[in-house]
This record gives sequence, structure tokens and C-alpha cells, in this order.
Amino acid sequence: MQQRKNLNRMLGIAALAMLFGGSSVYAQSTGATSATQGSGSSSAQSSATGSSASASKGGSGSGNSSSSSSVSKADQRMMKNLAEANFAEIETGKLALQKSQSDQVKAYAQKMIDDHTQAQKELEQLAQQKGVTLPTETDMKHKAAAKALSALEGEKFDKMYMNQVGVLDHKNTHRLLSKAQKDSKDPDLKALAAKMTPTVDAHLSSAQEHTGKKGSSSGSSGSSSKSSNSGGSDKSSATAASGSSGGSSSSSGSGSGSK
Repeated sequence: MQQRKNLNRMLGIAALAMLFGGSSVYAQSTGATSATQGSGSSSAQSSATGSSASASKGGSGSGNSSSSSSVSKADQRMMKNLAEANFAEIETGKLALQKSQSDQVKAYAQKMIDDHTQAQKELEQLAQQKGVTLPTETDMKHKAAAKALSALEGEKFDKMYMNQVGVLDHKNTHRLLSKAQKDSKDPDLKALAAKMTPTVDAHLSSAQEHTGKKGSSSGSSGSSSKSSNSGGSDKSSATAASGSSGGSSSSSGSGSGSK
């Protein structure tokens, strides 16, 4: 009887052990499953985040590409050359204000500073819109010319300034603007070049009048030729007048002799 009680007690203990053991296994299994699910969810979220970041980065790259300059290399070079020309006129104008002894030359130099400063502002605004980086000073060629000019004094300075800066440099700028209007692919650059041309031509014309070289500008070759033809007509008229005068004198002399 006692043995039977012991057996029943052992069976009860074993049953309780199996019951609690199964619960522990189930809890561990459930925990592992939850952890696996959580890990999978985290991995999925991480993957989604990575994809989103990649897409965002790709979009940003596309935006940067679209914001880059849409102006052709040739047009960019034209814009840079115009900037260098403007800086050269401004710097040599300031030099003329310091060194010239002529009020007329100083007035011309001040106008160069004012007009080319305004032209440069408009060029910089266009460059900013187009994403083009312009130089902040003139090129080495113009710097060398300015250095040579600064070594002169008095009338020599005035003559060199008006011939080099007033005439030659403005001829070069006129050609550059004409090329921009003709060859530029950008309509805004063409419009700006067309706007700047009359001012540059006025500078050139004024310098030519001062130096006595009127008629040698681009576009004025026709007027130069016309002037040459006019000069030829004047010479013919003068010759004819001289011949007529000579004939009149001869006739007068003949009449006097007959008397």
C-alpha cells in the first residue's frame, strides 16, 4: 500500500515536471519566433531605408546635373573673353585718371570705367543664371599692356592709351561681340552682345576721333572707302579747278599780249 502511494506521488511529480517543462519550451520557441520576426522586420525596414536613401541620392544627383551650365564651351569662352576685356578697360581707365595730363583723356577714361563696370555687372548676372564661372581679373596679355602703359608719362602716355586701349582694344571687343551675335547658341548671350555693341562702337569712334584714325573700325571700312572716294572726288575737283584757273590765266595773258 505504501509502495502504491509512493508510485502515485512519483507519477504526479513527473506529470508536473512534464507540464512545466513543456511550457518553458513553448515560451522559448515563441520568443525565438518573435525575435526572428523582429529581425526580419528590422532587416526589411533597413532595406527600405537604404532604398529610400539611394533614391534620394539619385534624385539629388539628377538635380545637380540639371543645375550645371547649359551653355556651350564656345559660349562660355566668349563670356570669359568679354569679362577680361571689361576688366582691362576698367583698370587702364583708372590708370589714365592717375597719369594723364589731358582733361579730354581723363573724361574718356572715366567713361570707360563707368560703361564697362555696368557691362560687367550685366555679364555677371547672365553668367550666374547660366551657371558659368567668370574670371575676376583680366588676362596676362592685357596685364602686360597695362604694365607697359604705366611706364609712360605725359603726352606719350595719353597717345599710347588712346591708341592701344581706345582704338585697338575696342576693335577687338567689337569683333568679339559681332562673333557672339553671329555664332552664339545662347539667345541671352546674343541679346547681351547686341546690347553692348553700340556702347563699344561709341567708345571706338570717340577714340578714333581723338587719334585721327576715324574710319578704321570694323563696319566702317565702307565709310572709309566712301571717304576715300570722296577724297578722290575732291582731288579731281581741285585739279579741274586748277586747270580752269590756269586756262583763265593763259587767256588773260594772251589778251594782254594782243593789246
